[in-house]
Amino acid sequence: MINPFRGFTAVFYKEALHVRRDFGTLFFSLIIPLLQMFLLGFGIDTNIRQINTVVYNADGRRESRELLDRLRNSDTFNLVRFVNTDHDLTDAIISGKCRVGIKIPVDYSDKLLHQMSAQVLVLIDGSDSSVAGQAINVTTAIGLDESLRRVLAKTGDTTFAVDMRPKILFNPDSRSPNFFLPGLTAILLLNVTTFLTAFSIVREKERGTLEQLFVTPVRPMGLLLGKLLPYLMIGFFELCMILTFMRFIFSVPIHGSVLLLALLSLPYIFVSLSLGILISSKANSQAEAMQLAFLTILPSIFFSGYIFPRETMPRFFYVLSYFVPATYFIDITRGIILRGAGWVHLWIDAVALFFMGTMLLVIAARRFQNKVIMA
Repeated sequence: MINPFRGFTAVFYKEALHVRRDFGTLFFSLIIPLLQMFLLGFGIDTNIRQINTVVYNADGRRESRELLDRLRNSDTFNLVRFVNTDHDLTDAIISGKCRVGIKIPVDYSDKLLHQMSAQVLVLIDGSDSSVAGQAINVTTAIGLDESLRRVLAKTGDTTFAVDMRPKILFNPDSRSPNFFLPGLTAILLLNVTTFLTAFSIVREKERGTLEQLFVTPVRPMGLLLGKLLPYLMIGFFELCMILTFMRFIFSVPIHGSVLLLALLSLPYIFVSLSLGILISSKANSQAEAMQLAFLTILPSIFFSGYIFPRETMPRFFYVLSYFVPATYFIDITRGIILRGAGWVHLWIDAVALFFMGTMLLVIAARRFQNKVIMA
C-alpha cells in the first residue's frame, strides 16, 4: 500500500532550510503585521467623539449657554466656531469644516421661561452615516434629558416611572482597541499565512523545481504537508507576537484562557495555509498568486463581522459569510479575549475551521495529483 504522506519529512526539511535562508521574507512577514497592528490600533477609534460643530446662538442668554455647555460636556461635540447668520451656519457645513450645525432661536429662553416648547435646529452632515447617527442620538438624548429635568423640577417629583439602568459588559469603557484588535488578529494572520504558502509553491514553478519534485517518490499530500508545516509554525509564532502586543502595548485584557486561544488558532492558521496552497496550485506566477490572494482579503474584512454586524447583512451575504474562515476565528478571538468564553461555547467554530482547512487541502492535493499524472 502506497503511503499518501510519502516524502513529507524530506519536503519539510527542504522548506525549513529555505525559510531559514530567506531571512528577509521571514523578517518582513513577521514585522509588517505588527507594524500594521501598531498603526491601526493607535490610529483608528470606532467611538465617535469631538465632532466639529458650528453654533449660531441667536438667543445668547443663560438658558442657551447652559444648553451649549451640555453639548460641549457630552464629549461628542467640539464647538469650534460661532457664527451670526444662517448663511455662515450652512456654509461651514457645506465647506466640510464642520459636521454639525446648532441654531438656537432668539426666543429660546423666553419660551422656556413661559413653560412653552422651545425648538433648536440641528443641521447634520449625512455624508458620513456613523457620525450622523451619533450626532442624532446624542442631541436627541440631551433634548429629552433637558425636558425631563424641567418637568420634574416643575412638579417637584424626582422619581422616574421607568428607571432604565444600562450596564455594559466586557468592555465597559468602550475602548476601541478592545473591540478592534481581536478581529484584526484574524486579518493579519490571513495575510501572512496565505501569501507565504501561495508564494512558496509558485516560486517552485517559476524555478522549474516543482516538476523535479513530481518525478520523485514524493506523494502530493506529503508534498503539501511538508510545505505547510513550516509556515504553520511561523503563523503560530506570529500569533504569539500579536497577542503579546495586544496585551502589553494596547492593554487589552484577555478574559479567557490563553492556552485555549492558542489551541483554537491552529485550525484557522491551517485553513489560511490550505487556502494559500490551493491558490498556488492555480497560479503560474507570483503576480497571479498575489492577485488571487488579495481576493480573499476583502470578503474576510466585510463579510466576517469584523467591521459590520453580520446580522444586518442581506440574507444572501449573511449565508455567504459562513463560508468565510475569518467569521469563525473572529468569533473565537472576541469570545475568549473579550467575553471569557470557553471550549463549550466555541467548539463549533473550531470544527468548522478544521473541516474547511481539510477540504481545501484535499482539493489542492487532487489538483497536484492530476499534475503528477500528466507529468
